[in-house]
Amino acid sequence: MKRIASLLVVLFAMAVVAMAATAVFADVTGTWKMSVETPNGTGTPTVVLKQDGEKLTGTYKGRMGEQPLTGTVKGNAIQFSFKVNAQGNELQITYTGTVDGGTMSGTAKFGEMGEGKFTGKKE
Repeated sequence: MKRIASLLVVLFAMAVVAMAATAVFADVTGTWKMSVETPNGTGTPTVVLKQDGEKLTGTYKGRMGEQPLTGTVKGNAIQFSFKVNAQGNELQITYTGTVDGGTMSGTAKFGEMGEGKFTGKKE
């Protein structure tokens, strides 16, 4: 009886470890169609992401052209940023939010110029 109980404990622990290993990162690799509510109106950029563990790289294509981006994914939390030239000034734009399957949402911060809300859908 002791042996069966010990075996059950070991099997349960292995199942917990396996579930935790598969739930570590959201899968965000791919093309995302975004909708961004900014102080200057609504934008509909496209974001292409490549994920390597927690590390993100990719491109952002919107009103200000196409820019390389970098960021992170930790669990379902996502953050990425890129720089644009806004009327001769370099401006860092940072997106921070959460991923839920094929959707994401959160806040976009436009340097010191304000912030807005964003949503995204994976193609």
